[in-house]
Amino acid sequence: MMVPASKGQWYVVMSLPIASMHTGQHAIPNPWILPDRAFTVLYGCPEMPRLSHYFLPRILLNQRRVLYLDGANQISPLLIAHFARERGLDPSAFNTLIRVSRAFTCFQLAELIRRVPKLLEAFAADVLIVTALPDLFFDEDVRDQEARASFEHALEGLLGIARLPISIAVFSDATSFKTKGRDFFQQLCKQASQVLKVEARSDSELSFSCEKTAPLLSQ
Repeated sequence: MMVPASKGQWYVVMSLPIASMHTGQHAIPNPWILPDRAFTVLYGCPEMPRLSHYFLPRILLNQRRVLYLDGANQISPLLIAHFARERGLDPSAFNTLIRVSRAFTCFQLAELIRRVPKLLEAFAADVLIVTALPDLFFDEDVRDQEARASFEHALEGLLGIARLPISIAVFSDATSFKTKGRDFFQQLCKQASQVLKVEARSDSELSFSCEKTAPLLSQ
């Protein structure tokens, strides 16, 4: 449930008090609504994988299907069931509209992304959510050259998906990592059509700033 507070500001009623404020150069009407047929990157705080859950109720209530690639291994079926129950629905009403595939290595995540067009043939999703990209590619146990090649394959796959009639949302905590792979995140943002920075405030609220908007890649 969202309650308007003032122009440019929304308070979102959920498990924690969260205010979404779109400041900066590019204004957005409501940061909690993913734009149609756009490639959006959301980043900025460690809670990004969990934050992705709070975009789901609006999508699922509109009977839109979600393909969720969980690189962070934090998808919570209990939280999704809670969303359904607090809206007077049986959890199955949401469960039938979402498909989850988990990745535990950067190579698995890259392969899942490359397989999305094939997955869409069996499950016609309207929204693709990806968590821990490129975070998962910062693994110290993976050689830099191999991680870089795998990331490039993943990014190439995302660009191909962005030409399809589907919304893409990538939730990343990449900026909290101090690694040589930080340029992966820069490459990701360069290709995205929209970049939102999410920051935690001292009063346990979140602020959203739109750092980039661009013509849709599908156009």
